[in-house]
Amino acid sequence: MKLHLEFRHLRTIKAIHECGGLARAAERLHITQSALSHQVKNLEAQVGVELFVRRSKPMKLSPAGQRLLRLAEQVLPQVEAVEQDFDALKSGKTGRLHIAIECHACFEWLFPVLEQFRRAWPDVDVDIRPGLQFQALPALSREEVDLVVSSDPEDLPGIEFAPLFDYEPVFLASAAHPLARKPYVTAEDFRDQTLITYPVDRPRLDVFSQLLMPAGVEPASVRQVELTAVILLLVASNRGVSVLPDWVVREVRYNSDYVTRPLTEHGVTRRLYAAIREPDAARPYMSHVLRLMRSEPLKLQRGAETTV
Repeated sequence: MKLHLEFRHLRTIKAIHECGGLARAAERLHITQSALSHQVKNLEAQVGVELFVRRSKPMKLSPAGQRLLRLAEQVLPQVEAVEQDFDALKSGKTGRLHIAIECHACFEWLFPVLEQFRRAWPDVDVDIRPGLQFQALPALSREEVDLVVSSDPEDLPGIEFAPLFDYEPVFLASAAHPLARKPYVTAEDFRDQTLITYPVDRPRLDVFSQLLMPAGVEPASVRQVELTAVILLLVASNRGVSVLPDWVVREVRYNSDYVTRPLTEHGVTRRLYAAIREPDAARPYMSHVLRLMRSEPLKLQRGAETTV
């Protein structure tokens, strides 16, 4: 014998057991008592045994009915959970937000953003994929990640580059460094310097792409360091100079161990973008994380100003 059980059969068994009779169960299931009675008879005919003890009040399940009840108690909660997941997907309450970062220093402001986002969207799966930082945009097109933080927009089909904010790459040196006496630095000032950078390809570093490469200038040496805190420590110890985004140097701008100077007389301005797939732009949680990304650097700036 092959059973052709449906979810409504399991819901019927569970409702009659919990309500103790057909009338109240029919009301819970939003069907007529006659229709419910007919459904029970059809189910009993299919399984070939009685599922209820008819003469008992309230109605009780037979041993066969108890077996179906156990099945209903296992299956129906899982079905309801899936239904809730689908409802959440349709309403934009859940989803995935896997982020790849081409900007190595972005961790400084991104973590506070994601902490706020987590509180507002607890059912969205959030992850950061730094290992994809050099192939992030192809990964976005392949749907391996959902958002890429980048300062280098490209014309890619189906990809939207949402502007986040402008920032300034800033020269950082020890207060005892000879360049500390200059009002600004130029490409030539780096010729005899040890330049401390993140371990990122040169075209993705602002100091190279915006200053040194166009001028054809090569520093005396380049030292790559993973952590911002270590870069700051080395600079303070006069082991080299660095160029960092302004949101990083705000913490040390008023520290007497450091000096910050603009790159060139008029400074350099760059814009940071969030690259996303065009269909994802309409997702409520995506709109929210973009708003948070735009506002966090302003909070950092206000916080730095209040400490002066």
